[in-house]
Amino acid sequence: MPRAVVTGGAGFLGSHLCRALVGRGWNVLAIDTLLTGRVENVHDLLESRAFELKQHDVSEFVAVDGPVDAVLHFASPASPRDYLEYPIKTLKVGSLGTHNTLGLAKAIGARYLLASTSEIYGDPEVHPQDEGYWGHVNPVGPRGVYDEAKRFAEAMAMAYHRTHDLDVKIVRIFNTFGPCLRAGDGRVVSNFLVQAMNGKPLTVYGDGTQTRSYCYVDDEVRGILALLDSEWIGPMNVGNPNEFTVAELARTVLEVTGSSSEIVYEPLPVDDPARRRPDITLADEVLGWRPEVDLREGLARTYEWFGRERERGRP
Repeated sequence: MPRAVVTGGAGFLGSHLCRALVGRGWNVLAIDTLLTGRVENVHDLLESRAFELKQHDVSEFVAVDGPVDAVLHFASPASPRDYLEYPIKTLKVGSLGTHNTLGLAKAIGARYLLASTSEIYGDPEVHPQDEGYWGHVNPVGPRGVYDEAKRFAEAMAMAYHRTHDLDVKIVRIFNTFGPCLRAGDGRVVSNFLVQAMNGKPLTVYGDGTQTRSYCYVDDEVRGILALLDSEWIGPMNVGNPNEFTVAELARTVLEVTGSSSEIVYEPLPVDDPARRRPDITLADEVLGWRPEVDLREGLARTYEWFGRERERGRP
C-alpha cells in the first residue's frame, strides 16, 4: 500500500485529503498541531488501520519511520481570522515547516505537494489570474504574513526541485468551502451560513462588489489528487472559474437556507482583493480537471452538514 504524510491533516482541507487517500487504499500519517485543526474532522478515520494522527508542529524537525511515497504540506492557518491571530506561526509554518517537510521528502525519496494559495496573487492587476502572473502583494500589510509565507514556500519548493531534482507540485488553491469548515474561522461562506442559521445579519465587508470564485471541497480534492498523480512540476491553479460578487454569495445563502436575515455592510479590511478568479486552462489541459459542483449545490451540502453538527451538539 502506498503511504502519504499529510501535514495539517486535521484541518478543513487536509482532513478531506486524508479521507480521499484512505479511500484510494493509501496509508496516511496526518500531522497537525491542532491549532486550527480539529480531531473531530478525522474522527471517522481514527479506527482505521490505514490512518494515524500525530500531534506535532512541523516548524520543528519532522521525522517519520518507514517508507513514504508522498508528502503533502497543508499545515497553516488559512483563513484571514486565523492568520491575523497567529501571524508568526503562519510565517514559521510557511518557511520552517516547508523546509522541514521538503527535507523529509528528499531524505526518503517521496513526491512533494505544496498547498499554496490564490493569495500569492495579492490584489491582482491581471484578471483572471494564470500561473504566469507574479502577483501584486503588499509584503508589510496585515495579510502579508500569509501571502509571503506561501510565496516563500513556493520558492523553497522549486529550489529543492532545481537543486535536488525533487518531484515538486504546487497547488494554488482558490476559495474552497464545504463540510468541516469551522463555524468561527472567519471565511465568508462559513460566516454567512452560520449567521443565516442563527437569524443574524449577514456581514458584507465593503460594498459587496468584490468578487471571489468558490470551489466545493470535493472538486478541490479531486483536482489536488489529479495533480499529485501527474508528472507536472511547479504551480497549478485549482479552483472554480465561476466568479461571484460577495453580495451575490450573501443572497444565494439566504435563498439556500430560507433565512430572513438582513444584509449589513461594514468597512473593507486592509488589502482585501477586489477581484479573484482562476484561469484553470493548465489544469484542464494537463489533468483534464474541471469543477462539477455549482455554488448553490455546494452551499446546500455545506448547510446540511452544519445542521447535522448542530444536532450533535458541536459548536
